[in-house]
Amino acid sequence: MNLNGIIPPIVTPFKENGDIHMEFLKREMKICLDAGSNGISVAGSTGEGPTLTDEELQTLVRAGKSVMGSDQPLVCGIMRTCTRAAVTAGLAAKEAGADAIMVTPTAYNVLVPNEEGMFDFYKTISKEVRLPIIIYNVIPQNTISAGLYTKLLNETDYVIGIKQSTGGIQALYQDIMYSRNQGKVYAATDDMIFSCFELGASGAISAILSLFPKECCKMWQCAVEERHEEGLQIQNSLYMKWQSLGGTQFPIRLKYALELTGREVGFCRSPITYLSESDKEAIRTSLFQ
Repeated sequence: MNLNGIIPPIVTPFKENGDIHMEFLKREMKICLDAGSNGISVAGSTGEGPTLTDEELQTLVRAGKSVMGSDQPLVCGIMRTCTRAAVTAGLAAKEAGADAIMVTPTAYNVLVPNEEGMFDFYKTISKEVRLPIIIYNVIPQNTISAGLYTKLLNETDYVIGIKQSTGGIQALYQDIMYSRNQGKVYAATDDMIFSCFELGASGAISAILSLFPKECCKMWQCAVEERHEEGLQIQNSLYMKWQSLGGTQFPIRLKYALELTGREVGFCRSPITYLSESDKEAIRTSLFQ
């Protein structure tokens, strides 16, 4: 599987009762794939991954594989609080057909381990699950340093990349420089995606790809073909549109933005249930200015 390029993280549409809305889910997957995406990712932050059971991970994976080409990779997010649970979830995703897993460091604040513990976490998942692992570096109180990432590349069999969501574009560049292209570094600085590509990112797994899949696929192509001015122009055109979407309650913000573009994506799962009118107005203004 070619794990480079544009891999949009798909929102998980829920019905009002909290069940997964399969029709909306598959439609979102097809929209992103038809735009030219290289693959898709499910059950990450955008997909409300921490709220999903292992069985629901399998539902998302199977839905994705049913609408994808055989050469397109599906990456499944794993967001669990201990090594044992992460292994179990990873094996469930593998059984359902996932091509790779994107594993988040443990997040609960008083259970944050040191680097030795995180090394054991990823090494054990590598040994037990035996699927390509992308580190999802998104937990502010438990970041994976560029040095630890490089060690995991060299001393495990299946860690192959990192999605850099903390520290911005500088942290992405540090990962690239430390690892010396041994592994893949994925962009997640939504409003500077093309700049990340130009610095050497292997691709992106970032929410802006799901909202603007055609534009992001075009930016990736511009990077591959060294069309700097065109790629930068697209990034500039999206920059202000994205500014109202960051922060807390991100999934409901993104789903509201998707609805404004005519894409029905259902509800978020409780307790993310309410978006204020002022937040809605800010998003509308940003998207349609």
